[in-house]
Amino acid sequence: MAEFFADTYALVEILKGSSGYKNYSDRSLITTEFNIFELTYALFRDFGSDTMDMLRLVRDEIEIAYAEDRDYIKASELRLLTNKESKNLSLIDCLGYVYAKRHRIKFLTGDREFEYMENVEYVK
Repeated sequence: MAEFFADTYALVEILKGSSGYKNYSDRSLITTEFNIFELTYALFRDFGSDTMDMLRLVRDEIEIAYAEDRDYIKASELRLLTNKESKNLSLIDCLGYVYAKRHRIKFLTGDREFEYMENVEYVK
C-alpha cells in the first residue's frame, strides 16, 4: 500500500525537485488517473514534446488509483460543502482527498485550501 496520495500539485513539485518535496520522491505514492491527466497538461504546457518521456517516468514510479462510485459521490458532496465555505477545491482534488481518506493514506499537497484539513500532509 502506498504511503501518500500525491495530488497534481505534489507531483509537479516532486518532478521539479522542489526542496520541500525532496523527501517524497523516493516514497511509495499513489494518485488517480485524473491527476495524471492534469499532470500531463502541466508537463505539456511547460515542456512541450518532452512530455511523453516525463510522463512515462511518473507512470512507472507511481501507482494509479481507480476510484469507486462511493468516492465520486463523497467527492461531489465535499466540493459542494467546501464551496459554501468559500474554498475553491477542484473535483479532481476532492476525489483524491476522499480516496486517500477512505484508504487511510495521507493526502500530499501544497494547495493552501487543504492546509488545515484532516488527513493532509501539507508541504509548501
